[in-house]
Amino acid sequence: MLDRIWTWLFIVALLAALVQAFVLGNAAVFAAMVGAAFDSAKTGFEIALGLTGVMCLWLGLMRLGEKGGAVELLARLTAPLLRRLFPSIPAGHPAEGAIVMNMASNMLGLDNAATPLGLKAMSEMQTLNPDPDVASDDQILFMVINTASVTVLPVSVFTYRAQMGAADPTDVFLPILIATFCGTLTGLLTTMAVQRRRLADPVIAGWLGGLTLLVGGTVALFASLPRETAQAASSALANAVIFGVMVSFVVAAARRRVPVYSEFVEGAKDGFKVAIGIVPYLVAMLVAVGVLRASGALDLALDGVRAGVGALGVDARWVDGLPTALMKPLSGSGARGVMIETMQTHGADSFAGRLASVLQGSSETTFYVLAVYFGSVGIKRTRHAVGCGLAADGMGILAAVLVTYLVFG
Repeated sequence: MLDRIWTWLFIVALLAALVQAFVLGNAAVFAAMVGAAFDSAKTGFEIALGLTGVMCLWLGLMRLGEKGGAVELLARLTAPLLRRLFPSIPAGHPAEGAIVMNMASNMLGLDNAATPLGLKAMSEMQTLNPDPDVASDDQILFMVINTASVTVLPVSVFTYRAQMGAADPTDVFLPILIATFCGTLTGLLTTMAVQRRRLADPVIAGWLGGLTLLVGGTVALFASLPRETAQAASSALANAVIFGVMVSFVVAAARRRVPVYSEFVEGAKDGFKVAIGIVPYLVAMLVAVGVLRASGALDLALDGVRAGVGALGVDARWVDGLPTALMKPLSGSGARGVMIETMQTHGADSFAGRLASVLQGSSETTFYVLAVYFGSVGIKRTRHAVGCGLAADGMGILAAVLVTYLVFG
């Protein structure tokens, strides 16, 4: 999928450049595109290099959180809910533990741990699947929850915002949390409705109702505040929560007599590897988007959408976040590159830069998760998985736009 997208970005850029040169008489467009390609490649490397320190910090802290029992604690808290969401899994079955640990890892942003656990869970559920070629109801629900992927600590978004010069990289924390919750809830309810599951279970109703009231109350609180006050309150609360989590990870690891310094360093080493490893992917996507923008095609398309939205009397600033929203279900690395390009063009603290950050953190990559999780166990018929996953994405995108206007608009 990403191979085709990347190729077509260059083809569209070439076609736009030909129109610019031979129809509009702008012969300098080719020089601008070549310059954009080299500049974007340089920018991609510089961003990845600058990410190293922040990535080392976060992955070091995440390792302490893992060793200190944060994943286990989340697993224990969510286990009653997950047992009812996956009723066909017998108590004590290996799939049960893998699902719980996968969800807990996703919440903490531990992608390296979450994916192997997710594949393990899918494999174990496949042993209970009466038709190995067709996705079971539990497998579909598990996949949809993973595509929505509520993340309590969207570390990667904070890291990129810090590198792009945001004054407060974590000021998008609450908007991301609200948007990703809305997407997850929509995906969950849509899937359960399609599968005709009952929501009257007191544990399910209690969890979903309680979380919805909490998120709804937060939105109502911010809506009642003046915009500048809401932004300041969001930033203060986000930083307090995140610093509290950082300290709790260190303290929890120390209480378990974990050698905190040594474990932090080991986690930081992984951060260095991750930062260096993303260089080729970041350069590839930044170059393609940079060339597309230099050709005039991207701006022309966005201007067309912006004009159409403006004709309806609707504020059109959200259109600048549209490329990230469209890329996210298809490719995580592609959306990351588009998000960075948006921040580079408009500024990390601009409305567009913040919206792109919230969109990036509001959902997972639906088609990638579907391909990897179902492909790993040989499932050929995914039934309603794609539709339910895209429903979660759609609500996550809508909620991201609305909450960004609420806090930063």
